[in-house]
Amino acid sequence: MQELHRFILQVLPGCRLWFLDGKDEKGKIVTNPNIGYGVYTIKYADGKTREFYQIGLSANTTGISVYIMGIKDKKYLAETYGKKIDKASVSGYCIKFKALRDINIDILEAAIRYGVKASLLE
Repeated sequence: MQELHRFILQVLPGCRLWFLDGKDEKGKIVTNPNIGYGVYTIKYADGKTREFYQIGLSANTTGISVYIMGIKDKKYLAETYGKKIDKASVSGYCIKFKALRDINIDILEAAIRYGVKASLLE
């Protein structure tokens, strides 16, 4: 996790950091704790907006998840990077793997850079 954290900071130098404990406003655990990088503005149908991270990192019982927010086409990550990234499962906005050595770090970097760019164009 520390190596991946350093890697993301190299890819996104000077980005805003988010440290989320996984609890909702009532203190109930709703997700694993995670670290976020960058700022992405979520736009809701009612016109309201909320800031959130562009890239997220979470450790869980099955390994590591990297969340890439702001990509409208939920098939893009899997279709573009899924077969190239090695031992990872790729969904609409999440890349899951057991250990950093199991994936192609260059492909992960490309996916992160694409996600950041896509969220800024929204």
